[in-house]
Amino acid sequence: MAEKLDKPIGLTAKPTRSQEFYDNVKRKYAEERDLRLKYRPNGLSEYTSELTGALAKYEVDTYAEAVRPRKPINDTVECLFIGGGFSALLTSARLRQVGVESIRIVERGADVGGTWYWNRYPGVACDVVAYDYLPLLDELDYVPKDHYAGGPEIFAHCQAIAKKYNLYELATFQTTVTSTVWDEAEQMWHVATDRGDHMKARFVICANGILTKPKLAKIKGLETFKGHSFHTSRWDYAYTKPDLSGLEDKVVGIIGTGATAVQAVPGLGAAAKELYVFQRTPSSIDIRDDWPTDPNWARKLGPGWQARRRERARMEPPMTEEQKARYASMSPEEKIRRQENANMEAMMKIHQRIDQIVKDKATAEALKPWYMLMCKRPCFHNDYLPTFNRPNVHLIDTHGKGITEITEKGPVFEGKQYEVDVLIYATGFEVQKTGTYNEIKGINRLAISDKHREGVRTLLGIHSQGFPNMFVMGGLQASFQFNFTDIIEAQGEYIAACIDHVRRHGYRSLDATPKAEEWWVQEVIEHRGKTGFNQECTPGYYNFEGEFQRRQDGNYNGGFFSYCKHLKEVSARMDAHFAFINKPLTSE
Repeated sequence: MAEKLDKPIGLTAKPTRSQEFYDNVKRKYAEERDLRLKYRPNGLSEYTSELTGALAKYEVDTYAEAVRPRKPINDTVECLFIGGGFSALLTSARLRQVGVESIRIVERGADVGGTWYWNRYPGVACDVVAYDYLPLLDELDYVPKDHYAGGPEIFAHCQAIAKKYNLYELATFQTTVTSTVWDEAEQMWHVATDRGDHMKARFVICANGILTKPKLAKIKGLETFKGHSFHTSRWDYAYTKPDLSGLEDKVVGIIGTGATAVQAVPGLGAAAKELYVFQRTPSSIDIRDDWPTDPNWARKLGPGWQARRRERARMEPPMTEEQKARYASMSPEEKIRRQENANMEAMMKIHQRIDQIVKDKATAEALKPWYMLMCKRPCFHNDYLPTFNRPNVHLIDTHGKGITEITEKGPVFEGKQYEVDVLIYATGFEVQKTGTYNEIKGINRLAISDKHREGVRTLLGIHSQGFPNMFVMGGLQASFQFNFTDIIEAQGEYIAACIDHVRRHGYRSLDATPKAEEWWVQEVIEHRGKTGFNQECTPGYYNFEGEFQRRQDGNYNGGFFSYCKHLKEVSARMDAHFAFINKPLTSE
């Protein structure tokens, strides 16, 4: 995905076409958005992540042995992480640096890795430059093998972090946290799991990631299909074989054309007897400019090379004096218009690339995305578009409607039955859900879901008043970055500083003050809704499938530079933002 910048790309550039052209494109965008909203008016409720009964198989871990019985754990740790992905690993490393020894990771999978544990589909890779995405490269003295890292390398890096910081020692895997309850008298969190555990923790860090629980579209007859089927995050290599040779005599269907499908489809197209790709909304597909890491470049990097790259990512985007002057002279309306026009130019280049690569004109037209770049996660791949030139690969464009019926033989669209041997669901995950599988209750047994029912309320997207010593990573009201590890690096450093402050001062707990929380809610509101970008976008997980949102129920849109600045300000003046037990409240 093209990185979100604090200043829009091309804002100060002169338009290259008539305004009438851009207005016509924008009208086409609106028509396509309205078409998709008409077919799927209920937003997130068009999907289900309650995978029970006949749907339970879509959540079974296909990468691990069956869960072995063990005795319940009844002990106390200082810091407990719910989730074992990069958020937990990176923050644990920072906690080790400030002297925290008692750290436990509780993870539903059978190993660390999070996203990279669950997503092992063929072709899985990261679409962020590896030198920026993989965290703790300085600390592990490691340079990625390629400009973009593949899933296996990233998973191995997760394991290497866990080994370096001795995180396997207390970790418990194949275990799901089911409740996290604050005990006011003890000033401790009581954490229960599906394995009968009753753990206590002084600090709890919710690190379950922004894309967590697999979801399926609600399709009539889904459970009646008699062929083989699975979700992409539970890839069945026993069926497909690791090299996909198990599909050479199979007719395969894949539902979904988002980032996962874009990476999986080329391998499926090359291996399967026939491949049907069922598309609701096309993704934008740009060039993936990849190459092996130059060993001479790697050798000359020197100590702290990644930290310097990270610091640059947090800097305010540079502008020349001429650009600043031009920007200052524009009216708000002109700024928005310039931003939109530059965005449309970028998308038109995507369209041109499709025309150049895809031979069948009808297929090419169906693959063209008609929405603003960044409405849906942009994708980068060199083989996805050429795959549709294969005679065995068929794009079934549902024109925004999506597949609404599946029989025992396979999907049905507009009365036509598509008979397939195997059906693969590339239908994504729940997004930015705090407390997946887990009921979180704070002071006075208030559930966090109840607190946020009338509007999300946090400080920095990390704390929520009434939930002491609890930290949420990658949640709502935090900054949202294309490179997820940029945001969790900043949050991990901040969380470690908070915990270090509490420990060094002999406090038992910290809790955001109502005043500090209200300040941040207003900051979020102020930086949302200046344009109608989210509302004008085609439905997708960035805008919660087109659902109406209160202005506070999203991410902080003031830019990553400003968000990091706020993290530093709060960290430097903790007494002004938190109430501490064992210390009188600071006058505000």
